[in-house]
Amino acid sequence: MTLELVVAQDEEDAARRAAELLAEAARQGGHIAFSGGSTPRRAYELAAQLVRDWNGVDAWLGDERCVPDRDPRSNLRLVRESLVAGAQAPPKVHPVDTSLPPARAAAAYDAELEGVELGLALQGIGPDGHTASLYPNAPSLDVTDARVVAAPAELEPWVDRVTMTVPTLCTAREVVFLVVGANKAEAARKAFTEPPSRATPASLVRSRAGRTVVILDPAAAEHVR
Repeated sequence: MTLELVVAQDEEDAARRAAELLAEAARQGGHIAFSGGSTPRRAYELAAQLVRDWNGVDAWLGDERCVPDRDPRSNLRLVRESLVAGAQAPPKVHPVDTSLPPARAAAAYDAELEGVELGLALQGIGPDGHTASLYPNAPSLDVTDARVVAAPAELEPWVDRVTMTVPTLCTAREVVFLVVGANKAEAARKAFTEPPSRATPASLVRSRAGRTVVILDPAAAEHVR
């Protein structure tokens, strides 16, 4: 289990580096977990340019907001607009059924993930240290008997969510964190230079069998260099 810290030249370079790792995983085929939010959009666009054929990839959502798939807050919509739309041959996308109540949607996604081995999980980190929809000191951090759980709304946008659990994310052969912005600097310091802590969920997510790569722009890397 290794942790690699990569400080990019700027935000665009950080996105490019993450895109290259996604493209490498796409060429190998298999299962990739994608994160949501605003940070990874550019990385997804670049990855679709680097690899045009994603036909051998199953795309999963590391977490999802319980909103319709056309809602601007939908992580599925983000992946479709930025990566799927740019690929000549798109991946097979596995959406969370957000028409169901959160607990039922989580159970359904959990069942669909049975037997899946993630090749790569792309992660972000919030200013509070959360990753996916795993929040500081939340009960979901202690779940070891489920691949996916429901997570109540704890920050903007104030909607319930469905998220992969820590053990599920840690099974990925490669975990890649993409971290940009000065508002992430303190969280990055806690997550990647201090001992693991439930107060900083991102510190708990590490590939158990492979490597964990952290890509930061200079602003996010202020306290980790």
